[in-house]
Order: sequence, then structure tokens, then C-alpha cells
Amino acid sequence: MAEQPPVQTRPVYRRWLGSPTLFAIVYTSVASALYFALGVVAENALGLTPVVFLVAAGFFVITTMTYVEGASLHQERAGSTVFARYAFNELVSFIAAWAILLDFLILVAVAAYMTSDYMGVFWDGFEHGAGETVLVLGVVLYVAVRNVLGFSTGRAKRILALVITDLAVQLLIIVLGLFLVLDVTQLVDQVDLGTTPAWDELLFALTLATVAFTSLESASGLAGEVAVGRRGLKRMVTSVALTVLVIYVGMSAVALSAMPVVGGQTELATTYLERPMLGIVAAYEPVWLADVLRYVVGVLASVTLVAAANSGMLGLSRLAYSLGTNRQIPSAVGRLHPSRATPFVVIAIAAVLAGALTLSKDIEFLVGIYAFGALLAFTIAHMSILVLRVREPDRSRPYRVPLNIRVRGVDVPVPAAVGALTSVLAFASVVVLHEGARYVGLGWMTFGVLLYVIYRVTEDKPLLRRVRVPQEALQIARERRQAEYGSILVPLMGGPLDDDIVQTAGRLASENEIDDALDGEGATIEALWVFEVPMALPIDARLPEAQLEQARAALRRAKAVGEEYSGVEVATATVRARRAGQAIVEEARRRGVEAIVLAAEEPTRVRGGALLGGIGGPRDQFVGEVTRYVVTKAQCRVILTAPLARDGG
Repeated sequence: MAEQPPVQTRPVYRRWLGSPTLFAIVYTSVASALYFALGVVAENALGLTPVVFLVAAGFFVITTMTYVEGASLHQERAGSTVFARYAFNELVSFIAAWAILLDFLILVAVAAYMTSDYMGVFWDGFEHGAGETVLVLGVVLYVAVRNVLGFSTGRAKRILALVITDLAVQLLIIVLGLFLVLDVTQLVDQVDLGTTPAWDELLFALTLATVAFTSLESASGLAGEVAVGRRGLKRMVTSVALTVLVIYVGMSAVALSAMPVVGGQTELATTYLERPMLGIVAAYEPVWLADVLRYVVGVLASVTLVAAANSGMLGLSRLAYSLGTNRQIPSAVGRLHPSRATPFVVIAIAAVLAGALTLSKDIEFLVGIYAFGALLAFTIAHMSILVLRVREPDRSRPYRVPLNIRVRGVDVPVPAAVGALTSVLAFASVVVLHEGARYVGLGWMTFGVLLYVIYRVTEDKPLLRRVRVPQEALQIARERRQAEYGSILVPLMGGPLDDDIVQTAGRLASENEIDDALDGEGATIEALWVFEVPMALPIDARLPEAQLEQARAALRRAKAVGEEYSGVEVATATVRARRAGQAIVEEARRRGVEAIVLAAEEPTRVRGGALLGGIGGPRDQFVGEVTRYVVTKAQCRVILTAPLARDGG
């Protein structure tokens, strides 16, 4: 029987998120960083903490520009791993993704752990013992469940409302601090550069201040679901930059005034290391104001930290989706929920790992490793944008990093170049100065790269080239298609129809990849060339070189055309036979293929072919002996591809 190949369709992504939602997602992690990182940074930077946060805010602005250009250039989920894919290759893309995966895990763990310190405002039992453990693991479980359920417009609105409330309260604390505790002279006097703080501690503090920036990865993970124009992107970059600058610098200045450095130490880094915001409001007078703000901060910090953990798990789930569809991790790990279409397997794994990380209860250790992954990913992101300006100069960019200089005909974004250099130096300092980051971070990356290489090699996939599977390949519950073609035999004739039949087979095979991807296997096209040997010659007679070269060329071309389709592999073979039709049918039976895609002879009015009953069409459409034999004798489906009839008689 002859069939028409099904029409290949593409998934359509809804674009329903605007710049306010992007701002909310980015700012959630930025705000949460003050609740847990302020004390860790102050422990190393001491009186220069406001300067450190000022420099960090500038770096954040530069990095935001890079991520916005990259996400607008290639609107795919995952952030820096997408930029690296188009700028470099799949291995570099995986390295960026693996580093960010580590950061997302630590963000979930740190945010969940710090929630217990702020909830301790209401009950001391939340700060230690069984109460702390139950609360922390409960937060991890909650964000895992929420992310399995998926991201919705309602959830986006709640996050936006939280961000507005949190921003208002933080600004209130800063304004009150300016009147109640700020002492500029004291801020200057507590700095003894080179001693308090030491140079190495100051440099390390600068790297720790980047811990909030992976929110950019979470926001980039929503690319493809965002409806924001050029002006909207510019406004978002400007608003985020101003907000981070005011909040970071203002809050750190007020904190060092409320808890100044005395004898090389500050209560911000000792008593209030894990709850720095409570230390700030505790210094306010009158006492009733401090008590009210204490409870307000306790509630708001707890909710914001849970939202930050949610943001981290959101970024992780989107990144896992990208890794799964690009065969960088096994498809079974990135498998999607049957009804929610969220990567529930990887979310469950992440929840277990994050829960285990909370048991360390060492905030400086975790934040140091966090900086390792973040700075590695930022280095790759900045360098990718620079390379893409060379490789894709004419591609549409709804947002472009400003301040460009012309170098050999290429617009080089100065902020991205500065960001790349800064990231490299900061990453090197983390590796040198932080033992935990050096061993745990490098160990994590080494393990990930080995895992990637082993997976790609065992699956016979290229290490550097992209291999994609469709989203449906990661879903369990789906409608079963009318026909499945895991293996297809394509006999080649050396004519103009060869490309057509290979393309038809490629479309059918790539559709079947949905099922095969779950088993770690790709669909296969068996490209076959039949040498018809006349009865007058022995079956193993020497063939003319021209005929051999024609077969080789046709098979090479078939392999190149067929493997343009995602997840499709083309195997080539030659056989000798007395009759081509019999050879095709026998090879199809021997190989166990599910379909044969065959080129029918060009329609002609010359009597000499055989009319195929049951196919339909005018009586003057004829096919040759090979086609007739295959259609009538084959035990699998046969799909015919034929050119249109020529005009004239």
C-alpha cells in the first residue's frame, strides 16, 4: 500500500510573560542575597563592604546586558548554555550548564537553610535541632512540588507582588537607617586598607558578592515565553541596574553603621552572620520600632528566601529541559511530567541533593562554591556574546549591549569585554583563595565532563555537535501515532528522486525519535544500493569502477541529507542481486524494517509499466517492475515518492 507521509509539526510556545515578570524573577535572587550574603561578604570585606557591593552592582549591570542580548538573540531556554552552543560547541555549552546546575542546587539549599534563621523570630526551635531540620527540608520539598506543578501567570503575579513589597520594605529600612544610624565618618575610619581588610580577603569578598546573579539564568530560562519589545528590554535593564545599585550600596552602608568594625570584627559577620538584616533593625531606636521591624523582616525574609529557592529550582528545571532535549544528559533524567510538562525526575533528584547540602550548615563554604559556578558561567556567557558578534553579525538582536567599538568590521561591546576579563580574574581568585570551591567545584566539573563524554561516546553521539530531540520525547503520556517508523529502508537509484525519498524518510524517522529517545536510541534509515548483476555474469563478478563510484556518491549524499534530521542516523549498505525488487524485499525482511520509502518511476503514457490497482489516480500512471514487485511483495509499509507528471504528451 502507498501512504502519504504525515505532516511534521512544531510545538508552539506561548509568549505570556512581560518585563515586570522578568524583573521580579531577577530581583527575587538579588533581594534574597542580602538576607544571607551580606554577613558573609562583610566577614571578608569589613569596612569596605559598601565598596564591594558597589563594584558588584556594576558587574551585575554588565552581566545583565550580556544575558539580555544573548536571550533575545537565541530565544531558547537555558541562558549561558544556549549562548555557548551557538558561539562554541556542545561541550562548552555543557560546561556552562553544569556549573549553573551546581549554583541552582546551592541556591535552593542556602535559601532553605537561611529561612530557619529568620523564622526563628517567631520560635527559637526553628533555629536548631529537629525544628530546624523539619523546616529546612519542608522548604526544599515545597519548592520541588511547586516546580513540578509548573510556572503560571498566577504564580508570576504573586512573585511580582512579593518583589514590590520586599523592595518597599528594604527601601524603608535604608531610609530609616540614613536618619537613625548612618555615620559617614565612622564608615571611613573603620577601613585600614591592606590590613582591615587584607587584600586577599577583599578580593574574595568581591567574588562572593556575585552570588545573586544566577537569577539571570532563571530569567533567561524563560526565553521563548516572553513577550517583551526592544524598549521593554532596555527599561528592564535600567530598572534592575538602578535597583541593585541603590539596595546593595545603601543596605551595606547602613549595616556597617549599625554594626561597625571594632578590633577587626563586626557583629554583622559574627552574631548576625546568618541573619544580617535582623542585626540592622535591632540597632534602630526606639525599641518598639526595632521590634516591629524585626517581625516584618522575619516574615518578609522567609517568604523571599522561599521565592529565591523557587527561582533556583525554576532555573534548574528549565536548564534540565534544555540538557535533555539536546542529549547532554540522558533523556530519562530529563523526562517530563505527563500532564504538567515539567522535568519531575531531575527536580526530584535536585531536591534530594539540595536537602543533603543543607546539612553542611556552613554558609561561607556553600557561598564560596556558589561563586565558583557563577563566575565560570559568566565567563562563558560574556565570551559567547563577543564571539557571536563575529559569527552572527547580521542576526536580529532585539537588545544590543551598548558602548560598542568597531574592530575589523565587527562591533565589539565594551561592557561584555570588560565582563569577560573581570569574570576570568574573579574565577581564578576563587579557585586560589577558597579551598572548598577549589576542590568541590573542580571535582563537580570534572565529574560532569566525564559523565557527558561517556554518555555521548556510549550513545555514539558526537562530542561537539548538537543532537536534538523534540519536547515530546521527554513526555510519558502522549497520544500514540498512527504509524511508527523506527527503521526505514531507502533503496537508492542514483536519480534526482534520491534526495526526496531520503528527506521523506528523515521526516518519518525524526518523528519516531520521540519514542526512541526514551530508550536512548535514535531512529535509523537504511540507505541501500542494489547492484543488478546480469544472469550472464557470476554474482560476484567485478563491477565497473564508474558504477562503484556512482553508488558511493549516492550513499554519501543520502547519509548527509538524512542526518540533517534531529536524532536520525543513516546506515549505508550495498547488495548484489539478479533482480532489484526481490533484493529490496529480502533486505527489508532480513533487517526487520518498519517501512520502505521507494522512488516510483516517473509517470509516463508509454505502455510498458504495470498499473497499480488500489493506489488511485488516472489510468495513464504506470510504475516499473521494481516498484510493482516491492509494493505487492513487501511485508511492511511501502511509501512511494514520485515526481509530478511532465506537461505534454
